[in-house]
Amino acid sequence: MDALSLAVDFPQAPREQWLKLVEGVLKGADFTKKLVGRTYDGIEIQPLYPKAEGAARIAREQAGRWRVSQRVDHPDPAKANELALADLENGTDALTLVTRKAPAARGFGVTIETVEDLDRTLSGVMLDLIHLRLDAGGKGRPMAELLITLAEKRGHKLSDLSLDLGMDPIGGLASQGSLAAEWNEVSARIGAMLKSLTEKGFNGRAFLADGRAYHEAGASEAQELAAVLATGVSYLRALESQGHSLDAARKTLSFLLVADADEFLTVAKFRALRRLWAKVEQACGLEPNPIRLHAETAWRMTTKRDPWVNMLRATVATFSAGIGGADAITVLPFTAALGLPDAFARRVARNTQLVLLEESNLWRVADPAAGAGGFEALTDALCERAWSLFQEIEREGGMLECLRQGAVQNRIASVRAQREKAVATRREPITGTSEFPNTHEADVTVLMPAAPAAKQETGQAAVSVTPLPSVRTAEAFERLRDLSDAYLAKTGARPKVFLANLGPVSAFTARATFAKNFFEAGGVEAITNDGFPSLHALTVAFASSGAQAVCICSSDEVYFGPAEGAITPNETTAEETARAVERAGGSLVYMAGRPILREDAPRSAGIRDFIYSGCNLLSVLAPIHAALDGSTSHRAEGKGP
Repeated sequence: MDALSLAVDFPQAPREQWLKLVEGVLKGADFTKKLVGRTYDGIEIQPLYPKAEGAARIAREQAGRWRVSQRVDHPDPAKANELALADLENGTDALTLVTRKAPAARGFGVTIETVEDLDRTLSGVMLDLIHLRLDAGGKGRPMAELLITLAEKRGHKLSDLSLDLGMDPIGGLASQGSLAAEWNEVSARIGAMLKSLTEKGFNGRAFLADGRAYHEAGASEAQELAAVLATGVSYLRALESQGHSLDAARKTLSFLLVADADEFLTVAKFRALRRLWAKVEQACGLEPNPIRLHAETAWRMTTKRDPWVNMLRATVATFSAGIGGADAITVLPFTAALGLPDAFARRVARNTQLVLLEESNLWRVADPAAGAGGFEALTDALCERAWSLFQEIEREGGMLECLRQGAVQNRIASVRAQREKAVATRREPITGTSEFPNTHEADVTVLMPAAPAAKQETGQAAVSVTPLPSVRTAEAFERLRDLSDAYLAKTGARPKVFLANLGPVSAFTARATFAKNFFEAGGVEAITNDGFPSLHALTVAFASSGAQAVCICSSDEVYFGPAEGAITPNETTAEETARAVERAGGSLVYMAGRPILREDAPRSAGIRDFIYSGCNLLSVLAPIHAALDGSTSHRAEGKGP
């Protein structure tokens, strides 16, 4: 039965016809500026793509489901074991063992010094029935040796185990800034390690090309891909220099990319890595094999404020990594930024994957993005851009030399600065933090609260570089919210801004709503109202509000328009209101809106700044918090500072 038999009777609409209709809607506005986005790599994202023709399908290492991995990171081996067993009994089929002082431990991590410690951590865990990945940072080699010893002690054949030893000295150098030995000595060690493992029958993955350090520092998608490629090639060279064949060397590598809340770019990034590494293999004279590709949801996107939204971000990231072809996915629990997650947060993390696997059946279609014009175009563009960056790294001496010279750090810093500006201006909004904040949110439960980041212990370093920072995008807003919390603890109330709503409700509602959201994103509680019958009533309400700042809210017609739009006849409302609240003790006066053509007059009347879509929220709100120390004790009495 041909359900589309009528379709042949209708001509297909060409892109030119669609563009003509779009021009009518845009009414002369620039198509590129209005409808075409750009990534931090400069890749254009079009609003519409044609079907991709002849796209090759991208396959996982093994067809079927991806592995559901859960972090094991409680400092106490016995408690870590209890949490791990609960995960395995409830749907997890892989564990990521995060040890103390590893960058990914975030101040926690299992304390493992001996085989006995490791045995307690994995007590009751059947190593031959799960996948296990080590995440030990700079301690990867000694931790791998402990794991191999434990496996042999339990009588396992290494060939029967699915293991990722996670050794990544270059990733450790990037995140921690040091290597304990020169690279030729490191190469000799990893070469000897692989020889020993091979003799014992090990056929898992010993080395990891990890993208987390670069992603957490603010890297673009292509920068992360290029760094991972260059790291993998460095390990191929090191192992080949120690007598291992390129075929044997590539089979001992695995890869890790970060999945974040940008669905399209995350899917494209994961698909791109498989194509890019196949290109590396071909350049080495090898027939490409499917790589083992791990995914971890982004630390960079997690928030301390309104952490429940992290569940939504993690769901999008997990979906994207699954669609993109990840072989195993680790979901950071939604409270990870606040401390060591409890059993509930861990349950949500694993169930995020199980729902997508069991109820949404995402795994049943191999490479569902294949042939989709948008995904294929982004994948191709990322491949092109990442390969160019990879070649640049190679021309400059390889990954290690680029880290030594600071080239990688500088390029990522440039993108990070762009991200910070986009976040500060809310061009990239963070739901629950910079958009739709809740200043009265309830605390969530963690097993242990997060401690301030400790300085990494580097010991005697033979190689030192500038370490890449680990930055969550919400941190700048969270610092303002922390100041608000401190003020609340000190005074019993949060910093406040009084919304001076002018004119009828229809005139001020839009900007008053915008202002409330704007100020509360920085922890400044907005005192709103339904407007005032007179300027006197407004100033009385402000004087009794206890607010440290004022924001005038209304339409441009009321601000600058005819007399009938003003509170009282013949007043220039915005200017008169600013002067009146200043006389009532308001030293920080703002106005909602951007009076591009009439900015001088309001400023001369005492308006400190204007708030509008696209302005830098952080720079506007910082002075309010700075002025709180000893400057607001008499505001409720209507006195000056």
